[in-house]
Amino acid sequence: MSIQTVGVIGAGQMGNGIAHVMALAEYDVVLSDVSQDALNTALEIIEGNLARQASRGKIDDATVKAAMKRITTTLSLPDIGAADLVIEAATERESVKQAIFEDLQPHLKANTILTSNTSSISITRLASRTDRPERFMGFHFMNPVPVMQLVELIRGIATDQPTYEACLAVVERLGKTAASAEDFPGFIVNRILMPMINEAVYTLYEGVGNVRSIDESMKLGANHPMGPLELADFIGLDTCLAIMNVLHDGLADTKYRPCPLLTKYVEAGWLGRKTQRGFYDYRGEMPVPTR
Repeated sequence: MSIQTVGVIGAGQMGNGIAHVMALAEYDVVLSDVSQDALNTALEIIEGNLARQASRGKIDDATVKAAMKRITTTLSLPDIGAADLVIEAATERESVKQAIFEDLQPHLKANTILTSNTSSISITRLASRTDRPERFMGFHFMNPVPVMQLVELIRGIATDQPTYEACLAVVERLGKTAASAEDFPGFIVNRILMPMINEAVYTLYEGVGNVRSIDESMKLGANHPMGPLELADFIGLDTCLAIMNVLHDGLADTKYRPCPLLTKYVEAGWLGRKTQRGFYDYRGEMPVPTR
């Protein structure tokens, strides 16, 4: 099928990034959220990021204006139903995602493709709660969406070939690269990345190294662009914990047990950059390690 209109559910960090790249690729975008403030903020962020791209000569001012005109916002979830492709980018909780798809279902066109930007939750299970498991798949962007080149495409057990090919064509139109992943907890990227981050937290928890020494070791010793604890703060410690719990529950292997210190930080509300405190304190001019 030909995809012209994309509905994005959730105007947070991932949702606004997805809307940004879709509009830039000349799709008409409807961005939905339960909060008008979140929608207003998303539009400001998108316009600022497009302007930054223009200042670097990657796009021109006319492209910025055209992309912004392609994005409309709504507080009403049913408005998303007319889209050819729906990308759910709400919080990483299965109950929330299921409720969204349930509420959206009566308003969908017969041939609308449903996808989730989930980073770890079973696509097969999410799809089974809808009326179109064959037209449902995982569409997992990396953060920050405008910068990162990879998109994981995850087929559920019922996903049909035309749905996969339609989503693959979207990824190619975005100028990104698709990695096909099977529907197992964490897929590819987070199956590998999150245990590394969790092990870094264990290394801190057990006193093997402090925050700075752990991050410097991986940046200078393994040539990583960001240290694992710095990266965890960027992703959000609540998201890291949620993914580790999905891996632990779904694979039933103790090697995926979330570090108690990670749990403690989340309980404290120290979720990383978005709350100004995580493994680093971001409230001053420069980030300062909290341990």
